[in-house]
Parts: sequence; C-alpha cells; structure tokens
Amino acid sequence: MSAPSESLASPPAGLSRATLWAIGGVALCAAIWGTTWYAITLQLGQVAPLASIVWRFGLAAAVLFAGCLLTRRPLKLTPTQHLAAAGQGVFAFSISYSFTYAAEGRIASAVVAVIFASLALLNLILFRVAARQRAAGLSWGGAALGVVGVAVLSGSEILRAGLDAASATGVGFAFVAVIASAFGNYFAWRGQNAGSAVIPSTAWAMAWGTGLLALYGLATGVEWSIEPSLTYMGSLLYLSVFGSVIAFVVYFTVARARGYALASYISALTPPIAMLVSILFEGAHFGWPALAGLALVLAGQVLLIRAPKVSAV
Repeated sequence: MSAPSESLASPPAGLSRATLWAIGGVALCAAIWGTTWYAITLQLGQVAPLASIVWRFGLAAAVLFAGCLLTRRPLKLTPTQHLAAAGQGVFAFSISYSFTYAAEGRIASAVVAVIFASLALLNLILFRVAARQRAAGLSWGGAALGVVGVAVLSGSEILRAGLDAASATGVGFAFVAVIASAFGNYFAWRGQNAGSAVIPSTAWAMAWGTGLLALYGLATGVEWSIEPSLTYMGSLLYLSVFGSVIAFVVYFTVARARGYALASYISALTPPIAMLVSILFEGAHFGWPALAGLALVLAGQVLLIRAPKVSAV
C-alpha cells in the first residue's frame, strides 16, 4: 500500500503525529486491559493461579518469539540487556501478576483496578528517585488527577464490596502487585537505555518471568493442570494474545516514546472502560459521581499527554 498523501497524513493543528500515535496506543491498551480484569476472574477456580499465569505468559512469549523469527527480528540480547529483561520479567510478569491473581481471588476487581490507578504516580516517584528523572508539573498533576478520579469513579463499588479482615489481605496483595509493576517499568527503561528493541526484550522478559514462576511452582508442588472448558481456554487465549502480546508491546512502545508515566496512566483509564463494558453487557447503571470521576480521569490524561517528556537532573 502506498503512503498516504501529506494532506491526509497531517495531524490536526496542535497535535503531532507522535502524540496521535500515543493517544491511539493508550486507547488500545485501555480497551484491552479494561476487559482483562474480568477475564482474569474466569481463570480462577479449578486451575492453580500460578499455573494459569505460567500458561498465559508462556504462550505469550512463544507467540512473540515466533513473530520475531517470522519477521527476521534479531532475538540475541547482550548480557546487560538480558539482565534488564530478567528484572522486567521478574517484577512485571512474575511478582506483579502472581499478586494480582491472588488479590482478585479475595477482593472485587474494581478495588484492584483502583489501586492500580496509582501506577502512573508511583512511576514518577520511582523514576525520580532511581533514575533521577525530573518530570514536568503537568505530569504530576495528571497522575494525581487519575488517582482521585478513579477513586471517585469506583467509590461506590469499593463501599459495596466492603473490606473485612480476609479481604484486607487482598488489598495488600494488590499494593504489592502495583509496586512490582512500577519496578518492572524501571527495568524495561533500563533495557531501553541498553539498546534492546521492544518486541525481543518483551519476549525475553516474559520468558524470564515464566521460567521463574515455573521453577517456583515445581519447588512448591503446584499442580500443573489446565481446564479444557471453552470459558477457561477462551480467557487464556484472550489474556495471552490480546492482554499480553498486543497490549504489552503497544504499552512499552508508548512508554519508550512518551514516558512511562503517560503509558502507565492506562491503569487509570481501565476502570472507565470496565464500566462501559458493564453497562453494555450487564445492564449496570452508574450515577453522577461515576461521571465526575470519569471527567477527572480524562482531564488527567489530557495533562499527561500535553506534558513534555521527562529530563535527567
């Protein structure tokens, strides 16, 4: 297909082509991850959560490796790049998702989504401390608006869910998961600085994370089963191909281009998407507080998109 003419390819005034790509990437990831919260609950039941995570990211890594081979992308990483990919895999795919699945087995997915809305703010703090990156005030304001907006948006859901002594453990697990995700982003950034490409490094990161979980499962006697039902297999394929391969490649591409704070703001946009899915398919109804929260989330997204990229101190 020939390239579009300049008049058709030119973005609207005030928005660069890179910004439009970033907006599209954020929207795509939010649409996918806004439905994976529910898809994860379909994995809980007969199969051990750790086994489900191994199947999910093992399949995703295999798809990425196969894609690299088919497109002749080099898969070889330097020792420094492998170290960064291993750190990314351990935190982003092993620790984070282990605690996410454990949290969703104890508390409502809406509560987990609210906690993950703090990821953009945690990224700004971590990169400021560990990488000495100085973010613009708009970035801090946008991340803060995301936390406030999602809290308002899902406030009624949290109150309805309740937090007894048992579910408090789930909240703790969710906080561990989001902190691990922030460290996963830090190691992904380290891999970027070491010169690793997005797709090969993501494939290796998933392989490292899957391998660690598999070894842990073998050491602790996890039962390696799989449920041959349409529900389980369908959710596994969706989580592997869409929720892992497509979403994470787009996510890390946006993060490299526009910064990890903007990319991780996807975690603040997923609850509104989940609300829309609930309205369309479950007949749910939400009041004015939810709409006010949605407005705050979108306002925060605008601030993060308009904010300049971070700079080193």
